[in-house]
Amino acid sequence: MSYRPAPGSIPEQPGVYRFSDENGRVIYVGKAKSLRQRLNSYFADPRGLHERTRQMVTTATKVEWTVVQTEVESLQLEYSWIKEYDPRFNVKYRDDKSYPWLAVTLSEEFPRVTVGRGAKRKGNRYFGPYSHAWAIRETVDQLLHVFPMRSCRSGVFRNHQLLGRPCLLGYIDKCSAPCVGKVSPEEHREIVDDFCQFMGGQATPMIRSIERKMRAASDEMDFERAARLRDDAQAMQRALERNAVVFADGTDADVIALAEDPLEVAVQIFHVRGGRIRGERGWVADRFDEGGTPELVEQFLLQLYAEADDEPDPRDAVPREILVPQLPTSLDSLTELLSERRGSHVGIRVPQRGDKRTLMETVAKNASEALIRHKTTRASDLSTRNRALEEIQEALELPGAPLRIECFDISNLQGTEVVASMVVFEDGMPRKSEYRRFVIRGVEGQNDVASMHEVITRRFRRMIDDRRAATTATDGADGEGPLLIDPDTGAPRRFAYVPQLVVVDGGPPQVAAAAQAMDELGVDDVALCGLAKRLEEVWLPDSEVPVILPRTSEGLYLLQRVRDEAHRFAITHHRGRRSKSMVESVLDQVPGLGEVRRRTLLNHFGSLRKLRAATVEEIAAVPGFGTKTALAVKIALDAKPAGDAIDMATGEVLAER
Repeated sequence: MSYRPAPGSIPEQPGVYRFSDENGRVIYVGKAKSLRQRLNSYFADPRGLHERTRQMVTTATKVEWTVVQTEVESLQLEYSWIKEYDPRFNVKYRDDKSYPWLAVTLSEEFPRVTVGRGAKRKGNRYFGPYSHAWAIRETVDQLLHVFPMRSCRSGVFRNHQLLGRPCLLGYIDKCSAPCVGKVSPEEHREIVDDFCQFMGGQATPMIRSIERKMRAASDEMDFERAARLRDDAQAMQRALERNAVVFADGTDADVIALAEDPLEVAVQIFHVRGGRIRGERGWVADRFDEGGTPELVEQFLLQLYAEADDEPDPRDAVPREILVPQLPTSLDSLTELLSERRGSHVGIRVPQRGDKRTLMETVAKNASEALIRHKTTRASDLSTRNRALEEIQEALELPGAPLRIECFDISNLQGTEVVASMVVFEDGMPRKSEYRRFVIRGVEGQNDVASMHEVITRRFRRMIDDRRAATTATDGADGEGPLLIDPDTGAPRRFAYVPQLVVVDGGPPQVAAAAQAMDELGVDDVALCGLAKRLEEVWLPDSEVPVILPRTSEGLYLLQRVRDEAHRFAITHHRGRRSKSMVESVLDQVPGLGEVRRRTLLNHFGSLRKLRAATVEEIAAVPGFGTKTALAVKIALDAKPAGDAIDMATGEVLAER
């Protein structure tokens, strides 16, 4: 291979290496105790390499490395590069479904408890994840009798602050009603701390303490208080019964098991806290190298625990003990790294006997079943996507399968707030990090054709500029192709990648406008087509008749998905700008009311509809407003009655937001 380093040029020290393709995009990151020994193995006889490894080596055009002093440093650098570059040939563990979390918003003055999904946010404390959202909601409902903390949204909380009376939960003693001052912030914080202590595994001591108080109240003949304490203890006991006891010694551990085949690996994890199973999760990932179970375990532990610093308390994220099917290759270094993140010693070991071994077998069985389920669905998904790309290639007579498809759509309301969207599909799947929004500024009124010309021009002009900058960055260096990674930030240049196919939402006029824009910029290596909504016809530039794909065609279905996703993304952007402009248009005549105070009003009341319903006194209570300004706002709102809003996707008449 032409890019193979010269003999003797690779150091023998430990380090981290990365392979890049012809566009400078990092496609694989790895670490090695000896860089020379490891990298030379990639350039041996290709026939002896694993299929995916051979594909990676032949795709790459460059290899670089960084020497480090210790193996711990190599682990940290490897994970940082994987997170930064998102290389396509690295094992990336993705959740096989979305799991619900129980979150407590500790960063707020009056923290609230909520059940949700998705990424964690700083300032919150999380418990779980759990298998079923309904189960944890029932648990929270029971515990609110014992720990009456806030559970309402910010808008509800502010409304009852203004009303001066609590909501229903406050009346039935499932909330201490901090919104109306029934408890101070300090008293409410104590309730929250007790709730977190209970959920964190300190339930048994709390139940015993409540039972002691109950008996003391009974001895004092305060039977009403004793009955309340009895109900609290029973509610806590019922909440505990949802989590089976697996270890009598109060073990804090994560139990991890893998199920593998030559192409994929499934990982299952049980979170055990206080001797009870507090949550479980599952991942499935593609295998791209020849690494065995120890290497897979190491990569998984790195990805699972590397962001423990973002937790309010890293001890919640990294347990005292991690049970694995096989020890990772860099056991000592990984133990040191995780112990540093937790702040105390972390043990990584393989259970050999007893309850822990039995639980490991249960987790392994779950991983095997997850892999079987995934392969059953994945087989059809992969073949379907491949067939769709092949059908598009054949129908449009493309030189290769369109692995990167970009679609553009225009959205406006009678020529106002004209916006455009760009969505990206890679390998038949949406890549949302590459989506882009545009505000059309060079077109007056409702002119979708001219708007399409503008957005295509802007997109490909950015591509040309980014590639020119990338090429300039490498001039005189090594004579290789343009560097599509920004050398200052290390991030991919936003518009530098060339799509194999551009799809526009519309028929011949929109396609002609896009083709003209590309011709003006000299872009002649990108295929173009349009998808008309009425008959789902595929239009090509300079063609008088459309390409008709069968209604059952997977290729047509993929083009429809791409077009509909672009439409959804454009509509979402347009609605946001329209809502903002509605508020500004109503209030822009109020003397002394600038953009900052308009935004303050909307943030305080949450919507224009609620602002209209507010009294002068409620508006005057907003920070920065007085009675005079509040009266002017109320007069402006009353002078311009609310109108109907139209859902541009369905035509439905909506109430004003």
